[in-house]
Parts: sequence; structure tokens; C-alpha cells
Amino acid sequence: MDNILSYGERLSAYIISEALKSRKIDCEYLNASKIIKTDNGFGNAHVNYDVTNSNIEKYFKTHLQTQIITGFIGSNEDGEITTLGRGGSDFTASIIGAALKAEEIEIWTDVDGILTADPRKVKEAIPLKAVTYQEAMEMSHFGAKVIYPPTMQPAFDKNIKIRIRNTFNPSFKGTIILEKQPKIKFSAKGISSVDNITLLRVSGSGLFGNEGITSRIFDVLAEEKIKSLLLTQGSSGLSICIAVPPQDGTRAKNAIEKELRLEIFDKRVREINAEKNLSIVAVVGEDMRHTPGISGKVFDALGKNGVNIIAIAQGSSELNISFVIKNEELSKALNVLHDSLFLAERKVYNIFLVGIGLVGKALLKYINDKKLFLKNERAIEIRVIGIANSKKMHFDLTGIEFDNWKESLENSKHKSDIEKYISEMQKLNLANSIFVDCTANETAVPHYENILKSNISITTPNKIANTKDLAFYKSLRATSQKKNVKFLYSTNVGAGLPIISTIKDLVNSGEKIIKIEGIFSGTLSYLFNSFVGATKFSDIVKTAKENGYTEPDPRDDLNGLDVARKLLILIREIGVDFELKDIEVENLVPLKARKVKTIDNFFKILEGADKVFDERKIKAEKNKSVLRYIAKYENGKATVNLLEVDQAHPFYNLKGNDNIVAITSQNYSTQPLIIRGRGAGAEFTASGIFADILRITNYLG
Repeated sequence: MDNILSYGERLSAYIISEALKSRKIDCEYLNASKIIKTDNGFGNAHVNYDVTNSNIEKYFKTHLQTQIITGFIGSNEDGEITTLGRGGSDFTASIIGAALKAEEIEIWTDVDGILTADPRKVKEAIPLKAVTYQEAMEMSHFGAKVIYPPTMQPAFDKNIKIRIRNTFNPSFKGTIILEKQPKIKFSAKGISSVDNITLLRVSGSGLFGNEGITSRIFDVLAEEKIKSLLLTQGSSGLSICIAVPPQDGTRAKNAIEKELRLEIFDKRVREINAEKNLSIVAVVGEDMRHTPGISGKVFDALGKNGVNIIAIAQGSSELNISFVIKNEELSKALNVLHDSLFLAERKVYNIFLVGIGLVGKALLKYINDKKLFLKNERAIEIRVIGIANSKKMHFDLTGIEFDNWKESLENSKHKSDIEKYISEMQKLNLANSIFVDCTANETAVPHYENILKSNISITTPNKIANTKDLAFYKSLRATSQKKNVKFLYSTNVGAGLPIISTIKDLVNSGEKIIKIEGIFSGTLSYLFNSFVGATKFSDIVKTAKENGYTEPDPRDDLNGLDVARKLLILIREIGVDFELKDIEVENLVPLKARKVKTIDNFFKILEGADKVFDERKIKAEKNKSVLRYIAKYENGKATVNLLEVDQAHPFYNLKGNDNIVAITSQNYSTQPLIIRGRGAGAEFTASGIFADILRITNYLG
């Protein structure tokens, strides 16, 4: 078989040598079997270096022409053709280069040298300028296919540099492999992986202090010729984990169980557990063990993206940290680590957006407008991977183009289905994923917990989740904390105003909040700021509706429920268990108008109530006060009412549709902390959502 396999190299080298001769280039064809001598290990023969090196030196002393040499092949003592195994052609170059004491050995392949990761799994993988022999060997062992350990050994022994070059990019200098330089400080060099392994767990009290059992386990694996890819043992000595190739998993399990049958019978060793569909990931670099923070950086990045570590090992060589994860998490893990270790200058975050109404559209525009700022000031790239409205949904792994997202959505063949949308997001399992819910309904809310459990952070202006029953509210927070992800909603109250974030900061610093008082509706703020002079209240409401300041049905503003929901969110934020039904709300919609079917009929009834509103306004003016629709929490009581406030009150001089909140606490007892500003509008809300997205990116790192 080796003889047959050798003809590919023999014919190719011969054709090349003749082609060069026809161009008047002085060269000579050399069958490497004449100079490279091996044992009888057909298919993967071992080189006899003493004889081979002597043959090479003698041959090249008398053959001064350029030699066109076959790779991959040698011959045994009887002159029979043998092959050198995987990577044998590169191995041949290294054998000859080392024997001749070359300054450098070049290996030409189809990539730009040794990359930081497998480019098929990590699109952002970049070529390395230099690695040490040991680093290259470690990366090779853990799946890097560009070079094999046998190729490096002859060069390593003679301290000869190896350079990996790209045939398709000859101008690129590639990666050089060289001896470790003591002066060069540590840097992670690459991330490699071994896909689809089986992890065997041997555990039980019989292992404690019993070196004989450990020895027997490895002896039986050696007898069965089963390769151990990774070994790890707990400091207690009660368990051993051994990673083996998947095809050997069952055989290894059976062999160990047979060897330890008496210990298993006596229950000193448990039944051997074999877990399949796993992968090994290795972060490779010199002096890993002596570089503080590297392990933390690796596992912090994985933890924040929900990648669970099943087993960990770090070799005494200090060259790598290896760990075992599930196969389905491999791509995410590799990309997370690559971003964290090699792309510190730029991080990519993936957005999944549902709800392309006024706020959703404004958010897409806002992200697009901030692209240069994110790139130049924050070293961030935000890619919108998925979008959905009530009719269709669309995904693009490379990032949806901001200039034509409307066309992409309209042309999508996928009908909108929130369950399928979330399922696809989970299936993609992208690193640094953020779910953004810009809907105004409950469509996505029941799925929030499932999303958080998938280690995907959420930000939303939608108030429904935070105003449902207390059990649901607490469950979301517990899940968020348990899965180490963020659930942010700073735009629930005050749109882009920092109301919720300020209250969170106060609470987290140990501040006790005594009272919260605020105007949380831009619509109601506008209505009562405009309710002066002889203008009728019903006319102000009509004008506001015509200008788009109210909901399509103004009763949704006037009934006070939206304000009550916002107050409930703030009450819960300060740590008080509260339900919506516990808030006393003054409904400004006349009783007769609450159930009429048309907006016209509503306005007719509202006109009849103008006298009531006028009387309240006149009374306030006599008291040198104004009317304000105020939400208030103090001493366990919550109210939402139309109240009179005098000139000393911070809400007296409110203008336009501004929101305002006054927070009274221990440190702000004599003079409350005031936050005031524009609290409504799609663009303003979008800016608040964008700020939440950046908070999540800061957390994810």
C-alpha cells in the first residue's frame, strides 16, 4: 500500500523537475526513499535519524544542483517504500533542512500561517507573527491542522526556524516558529479544539489514596491502545476524568469496568460514566501558569455567555489551559474567547430586535448613526442579526444592513412567529447576544425567562414584564442573577431620563428611599401644563391627539393606568413588594365615557365634563397653585391623583411634556433629588435603549 501511495509524490516531483529543466533551470529529481531510512512501520514509519542524516549530508556534498525531492516517503533497511504518515511532506522538508543545518525551513500551505483559531469556526481569526516550537506543538495537538508535531521535531532539535507561508498569498511573510525568547512577555497565541470527544468519569471512595487503581486505569487503556486526550483529577483524589476519541468511548468504558469489576462490586468505585458529544478547547501560550488573570479572563468571558465548563486541566508545561464543554457550545466558546483574548481592539455584539414600530425604527437609526462613535471611541461593533414586526421576521448572520432593512424584512419568506424567532436566536447561539423588545404588547414577555435561561441579556422599554404579578417579577430577576445575564429596562419610566438607574444606584449604595413623587406621563404633563387661561380641557385633549401627543385612544392616557404602572416599577425597584391593585388611581375619564365605543362619543362626554375641570383649575388658581397629575409613594401608600401644587413645589414650573421625579431619601431628606427632562418620544426612548445596550456590552466586556 505504501508503494502505491508513493506514486503521487514521485510523479509530481518528476513532472516538476522536467518542467524546470525545459526552462533551462539546473535541477535534479530525487526520490527521498534513497536518503530517508525508516523502520517497518508502514503507513506511519519512524525515521532512523543517524542513518538518514548521514545519507543527506553525503548526497548533498556531491549533488550541487537544485533538488526536486519527493515528500512523504522513505524506505526501510530492505529498500521497501514506507510512508511517514500525516503531514509527511512537510516532515520530509524538516528532516532535510535540519540535516543540512538550514537557516530556515519554509512550509507552504493554503493559509496565511498559523492562525489564532480555526477560520472555519472563528471568522475573525488572524495570523500570528511568531510562536514557539512548544506553542505550535500544543496547538497542533489540540486540532490546529496547519503543521504537525513530527514536522517540528527535527528543526526543534537543531534550533532551526520554521516559517509557514501561503501559496495563494506569497507576499505575506506568514508565521515563524522559533525557540522561546526569555525577554518576550507572555501573550496567548491561539485557541484550538478537539471536536466530539467522550469523557469518562471514574469516581468513588476507593480512589482516595489508592495510586494502584489510577495506575491500573491507565495500564488498561494503554493495553487497548486508547489515546487519552485530556486527564484531570480532583484534589480530593475521589474522581478522575479521561477524555478519549468518540470511537473509543464504549471500548474504554468497558475495559475500565472490567479491570475494576471487584471495586465496582464492592461499591468502592461507582459505575463508569461516559458522557458523549463533548469537545475540548485549549488556550495556548507560553507561561500560562505564571500569568495572573489569564484563567480568570478565559472563564469570565465564557461564564458571561453561558458556556458551562464540564472539566478543566492545566498542564505542568505551563503552555495551555484546557477544558471540556458541550459540542453545541463549541462555536460560541471559540468566538467568545477569540474576541476576549485577541480582539481587544474591537468587540462584536449581536442584537435581536422585535418590534419595528416608532421606537424600533428610531433605535435602528440611532445605532446606525453611532457606528463611527462606537468604532472609534468604544471599539465596539453592533450587528443587528434578527428583526421582526407583527408580519415578518428576518435573520442575517453577517448583520442586517441598516440602509435596506425594510426591504430585507418585506422580502423575507418567514412569517412572524415569536416562538420560532426565539428558537432561531437560541439555535444560532451567538456570543454576546442581546434581545431587544420594542413591542408595546405582551407577545414576547412570556418568553423572557426562557431567553434569560439561554444566557441572552434583555433590554426593553416594554413595561408589561415589570408590572405583572410579583412572582413573575421576582422570577425574572432570579433567573437573570442565576444565569449571570442582564435584564435592563431603564426606559420603562421617563424614556431616556436616568430615573431607574439613579434609584438603583441609591439602593445599591445602601440609601433608604423615603418618598418618590413624580409626573411620569409626557401626555398628562403637556395637558395640565397647557391648561391655563380660558382654554377648555377637552380642546387641549383634542389638540394633543391631533398632534400625536396622546395614544390613539386618549382614554389610555387619561385613565392613569400607565402612570400607575410606572410608579409600581419604581416602588419595586426600591425593594418593596407591591402589586398594581395596591395603587389608588384617579381616573380622569368621565364615568360615562369609559365604555363608549367611539372616540367621537368620548369627546362629546368629555366636553360635558369641562365644567368640572374648570372648577378645579379656578380653585387652584385662587390658592396660587396649578394642577399636576402626580404619582406618589410614601409610608407604604401609593397614589396617582390630580393635585394642586404651589410655587414652592418643584413641579410648579414644569413645561411642555417634561417628566419629573423627586426622590426623598436619608441623604436627600431636606431637599429631594430632582430628575427632570423630556420623558417621551421615539427618538428619546431609542437613546435610552441604546444606553442600556452599552451597559450590557460593558458587562459582557
